[in-house]
Amino acid sequence: ASEAASASAPTMADRLTENGCSEDLVDIVEALERAVLRIADNVERAALDNLFGVADSTNTSGDSQKKLDIVANEIMKTELSAAPSVGALASEEDPDIILTGNSGKYCVVFDPLDGSRNIDASIPTGSIFGVFPFQDGAGRRGREMVLSGYSLYSSATIMVITTGSGVDGYARDRVAGGMRLTHKDIKIPERGQIYSVNDARYFDWAEPLRQYIDTVRQGKGETGKKYSARYICSLVGDFHRTLLYGGIAMNPRSHLRLVYEGNPLSFVVEQAGGVGTNGRESILDIEPEELHQRLPLFLGSAEDIREMLSFGDVRQTSQQRYDV
Repeated sequence: ASEAASASAPTMADRLTENGCSEDLVDIVEALERAVLRIADNVERAALDNLFGVADSTNTSGDSQKKLDIVANEIMKTELSAAPSVGALASEEDPDIILTGNSGKYCVVFDPLDGSRNIDASIPTGSIFGVFPFQDGAGRRGREMVLSGYSLYSSATIMVITTGSGVDGYARDRVAGGMRLTHKDIKIPERGQIYSVNDARYFDWAEPLRQYIDTVRQGKGETGKKYSARYICSLVGDFHRTLLYGGIAMNPRSHLRLVYEGNPLSFVVEQAGGVGTNGRESILDIEPEELHQRLPLFLGSAEDIREMLSFGDVRQTSQQRYDV
């Protein structure tokens, strides 16, 4: 019975085609699906295949690379380069845009393995991706994206996708094969009761952010409910929970990448009825100044973010690096 039920659920390609998605974009999504399934297999076998630990290298931002960062990056580049509609790639792990040699009209940007510092503890990780029309580069406003989403490697392998007309979620089906539709037309609640942030940095935050957090966790905010903290330190994991349950996932300092993380996730959350902001303006309206530009990121329920911003400028001004 379970096999019949799962086989009847639409695949990603079926769902996108049903929604009028172009053949080129369906091609790209199928390449992303292949990459995600391969990465998921590597994440699952990391302990067995000696893929835990740090590689002897750093990425373009100077961050130490985990072994699985490198594996995931190569998988994404291999699968996407094989899609004829992909003319260029940009990865958080590489310094510059990569031309695929295809005549494709799209550029795919991605963070191949977000949350990789959690790998050795088998805590959820994910991949983040966005698709732009390709002209001279990937330095375009997020509103020009035609597709974005993420995958989550956890108790199940999940993919969440938007093409600008709503948000759908898919789960890996090991019985029928591939990814199958499980969450149709996801809408983030207007309010949540959870905030997700590293509050060990509380004393480095801007005073308005401290005031907001103090207010809602005491139940003195607009809802009168006491908010709870939930924080994995895996952006995809924290964001996915926020998308389904409501609330805010945030990093108030200029740490996360606009192109690879901020834009794709903001496109998803806005399509689900939420908000993505740097604390001053919509993420999707920011003109990138460089490929690896960093910024504060606040993603979540529209009413929670509105209330938070009413306290003032919540962006962290101190930009020290934390070594943990």
